[in-house]
Amino acid sequence: MSAGEHAGGVFLGGIAIDEPTREAARAMVDRDREEFLPADPVAWVDDQLSELDDAFLRPAVNVRAVRLGPLRDVAAVCAAHDAILEVNAHCRQDELCDAGAGETLLRDTSRLCEQVRAASDEGAAVSVKVRAGVQGVHLPVLAQAIERAGAAAIHVDAMDSRRVVRDVADATALFVVANNGVRTRDDVFEYLSYGADAVSVGRPSRDPERVRAVYAAVKEWLL
Repeated sequence: MSAGEHAGGVFLGGIAIDEPTREAARAMVDRDREEFLPADPVAWVDDQLSELDDAFLRPAVNVRAVRLGPLRDVAAVCAAHDAILEVNAHCRQDELCDAGAGETLLRDTSRLCEQVRAASDEGAAVSVKVRAGVQGVHLPVLAQAIERAGAAAIHVDAMDSRRVVRDVADATALFVVANNGVRTRDDVFEYLSYGADAVSVGRPSRDPERVRAVYAAVKEWLL
């Protein structure tokens, strides 16, 4: 939170919230990845969001899920805290994909939209985290589908195809968050020129100086 005053929002997670994704996360820990594995994921999300209730930013919780029940439970908690529920259709680790979560959802639009509808029905604003460059997935068409299902935002990891942000922004009225390689003023200006409404900095968010630099570039663009 040391950089919180220079951010409009914060994404927490991703957190595995049901048993299939938690089992996948445990397998990932066994091969030396760090994962969130609280005893009670719903209570953990509630506790984390409670810490941010007075913060001057909008929190979002990125969740990995297969089952709709736990997704609805976390969405209800997000709604109570005016937080965004972000469906993770992004992670590509084998364990998560084998469980039917993460990037697998990009190729299964009906299940992805089902998750969006379930979270939206609980009153949460819904974002979907997606990845560009996945074979057979046309992100602008996918964005239109999740918008019809009730999503309010799409968080695009542009990978090596930054102009996909423009294609998604042109295709929908979703709030578009651009991600991947946001480090400099030029990065910020490029993404915003493509129609992104916001940028996210990912791992460098741990560096307050990096966050301040991105914040300054966004302010410059808006002015």
